[in-house]
Amino acid sequence: MKKYLFVIGLLFTGRSFGQVHSAGNVTSVKVKGPQLMLTMQHAVGEITVYSPTIVRVRLDQHSLGRDFSYAVVNGPVATHVDVNQTPEAITLLTDSLKVIIARKPFHVAFFTRDGRVINEDEQGLNTSWVNSFVTTYKHLQEGERFIGLGEKVGGLDKRGNGYTNWNSDNFGYRTDKDPLYATFPFYIGIHHGLRYGIFLDNSWQTDFNFGASTDRFSSFGAHGGEMNYYFIAGARIDDIITSYTGLTGRMKLPPLWSLGYQQNRYSYYPETEVMRIAQTLREKKIPADGITLDIHYMDKYKVFTWDKQRFPDPAAMSAKLADMGFKLTVIVDPGVKREEGYGVYERGKKEGAFIKYPDSTDYIGQVWPGWCAFPDFTGVKGRAWWEKEISKYASDGVSGIWNDMNEISTWGQKMPDNVLFNNEGEPATHLQMHNVYGLNMARSSFEGFKQALNRRPFILSRSGYAGLQRYSAIWTGDNRAEEDHMLLGVRLLCNLGLAGIPFTGMDVGGFTGGPSVGLYVRWMQIGSFNPYMRNHTGVNTKSSEPWSYGEQATEIVRNYISLRYRLLPYAYSNFYEATQNGLPLMRTLALDYTDDAAIYRSAFENQFMYGRAFMVAPFTGSEGFGNIYFPAGNWFDLYTDQVIKGGQELVSPLTMSKLPVYVKAGSIVPMQSLVQHTAEKPTDTLLLHVYAGDQGSDFVYYEDDGFSYNYEKGDFFRRRITYDPVLRQIILGKVEGQYASKFKFIKLALHGFGDGKLTVGGQAAGSEFEALLTPVSKFDPQGEANAPEGHTIRTVTVRNTSQEAILKY
Repeated sequence: MKKYLFVIGLLFTGRSFGQVHSAGNVTSVKVKGPQLMLTMQHAVGEITVYSPTIVRVRLDQHSLGRDFSYAVVNGPVATHVDVNQTPEAITLLTDSLKVIIARKPFHVAFFTRDGRVINEDEQGLNTSWVNSFVTTYKHLQEGERFIGLGEKVGGLDKRGNGYTNWNSDNFGYRTDKDPLYATFPFYIGIHHGLRYGIFLDNSWQTDFNFGASTDRFSSFGAHGGEMNYYFIAGARIDDIITSYTGLTGRMKLPPLWSLGYQQNRYSYYPETEVMRIAQTLREKKIPADGITLDIHYMDKYKVFTWDKQRFPDPAAMSAKLADMGFKLTVIVDPGVKREEGYGVYERGKKEGAFIKYPDSTDYIGQVWPGWCAFPDFTGVKGRAWWEKEISKYASDGVSGIWNDMNEISTWGQKMPDNVLFNNEGEPATHLQMHNVYGLNMARSSFEGFKQALNRRPFILSRSGYAGLQRYSAIWTGDNRAEEDHMLLGVRLLCNLGLAGIPFTGMDVGGFTGGPSVGLYVRWMQIGSFNPYMRNHTGVNTKSSEPWSYGEQATEIVRNYISLRYRLLPYAYSNFYEATQNGLPLMRTLALDYTDDAAIYRSAFENQFMYGRAFMVAPFTGSEGFGNIYFPAGNWFDLYTDQVIKGGQELVSPLTMSKLPVYVKAGSIVPMQSLVQHTAEKPTDTLLLHVYAGDQGSDFVYYEDDGFSYNYEKGDFFRRRITYDPVLRQIILGKVEGQYASKFKFIKLALHGFGDGKLTVGGQAAGSEFEALLTPVSKFDPQGEANAPEGHTIRTVTVRNTSQEAILKY
């Protein structure tokens, strides 16, 4: 026993045992402003204060290399830091954090200013290397929960599980499959009323352990490169996401049409079939803005080409679709067929645009077109060539680019480790570059297509890395038409929202297989509350257009897509918020009810918020009753205005025609009249719903032209709307920006406010009552006609001027 303890002591005081190496004791410290430069017995490191709540830790066994990141685009901000040193430790103090770095051995711990432990290394393990693999071990706090990590399966709370980041093509993946398509190595820890985030910025294969097979530690590590992580503290999870996206960047406003319904399948061809789909959507009054073409539009799957038998005049077809209010999105894969005379390949080869073997020959792998070369998006040459090639789609009338197969995916799924990438002038192997390939493809597509269109492009990617939100939306790949996949999709989108990705979606209805009528309807209802709504099914499957499942299903689906369109002012304003603070439109309940244990239970973990107002309770299409949890506060039934007290769970009957949706008391929800596409103008009245509650709220309402970047020059319409139940008033703040709103009037719809006197600007307002909303379906599960009962809501209409207006009640 004594011998065993002696060996362990050697291991974790700086010596090695086998192939395990620890950093050892701190031997020297240099202080340079908010940064510590450390030398240890077997490692070197830097600890840098990035802000009062963000601290970066870098460690390696040898001198630190180039400080470069594909994810982080913003550096430290000026922060006052007090540094105190003793023989035992170095202490860093900001106005929010206390960081203690022990010297013997190296050990990092993060505290609140009043001394509560937020996060600390597991003493005795700390940071160590096994060969080139580096891992940091963190003490597993009592009752600690772990959420986030992006596109990861499992429950909301990931305690007891382990995960790997290695972007992978997973056709029809199992609901417990890991890894999937994208890497977002950022998670949030929760314990004892405290929250923190950890972002491991390392592009090699990374592994996270949240107490899997151990009750001692959580850990994160990489198969190569530095230990390079950011610790982010925050009073709320919102604060942590905002800080994280302050590092990795935030989305630009997408084109408004991309928030509308998108119709897709693998594949729509020829042109007559595309036009049939478009015409049927219009004839059946199913609002839609986009049609997407899968790989069969190309000539033998060759990128940047069209099959001229199927699509003889793409520009003319795009123009016809545009006249009907449709935008066209096309799939664009990275593989470029190795074929003499194929201009795209010849130009890429001439420009040296492809990834290569160490002997300078192009790597060739097999995918849809056959044997292909692959662009090197990590270098200036590869990006410049791609951006020029992709511009052709703009002249063809294409508005959106869908990047697929960009993990990189090849037949055999075994790209050689020794393939070399430019890596911004510092060549690196596939092992280091694999996880950032999709991010850089999305970047190149965004930058090239933005320049060619001279307006906002829509980019969709299957793969990515932290920072993807700067360029692209993401969807969750080739899912299955199964109930557990639908519910997993909800959790995946909420996880992606926690990773700073606001624009997310899944293949609504399922990509492989065929759903039942009940599952299809339920999925389309839930999809109407996804940030990106794309209906997509695979080849050799049943058609999945809204009219494919009978008249009853068509009516229900039409009503929910219509509701999505009426809510566009609400959704677009939330997307504007995301550009400012990184917060998602589709939100796990953990954002707002972090310490409520009930929301982590498997029965309730799929419930989510759509913005801050709506709570959606997803259920499968086969369930007759559902258990719904209502967090603290009061909740209005969207369809009946029935008020439900929070802090309880209720069993509710379920019908195919109605998705359980509730509105949080105190919420502000702008809506518009129904349109069939976003280029169609709504009526001139904005409908502003306000739900009475004990807690007030603010909502930043936002408009612009929906397609250009003029908003960056001040051409926008923005006003803060405030509900104050203490002062008993609703304030329409003064307008900011130079854009003229499309709405001349604002009609306030007051829910639960009673029949007291209303005044606007001191003048008495009318006491108008009317049936304002009806349930979104007029069929019961048996398909019998059922006249819905309208509910009365008090309303008052005011002119939409630029000045402040105060409604008192």
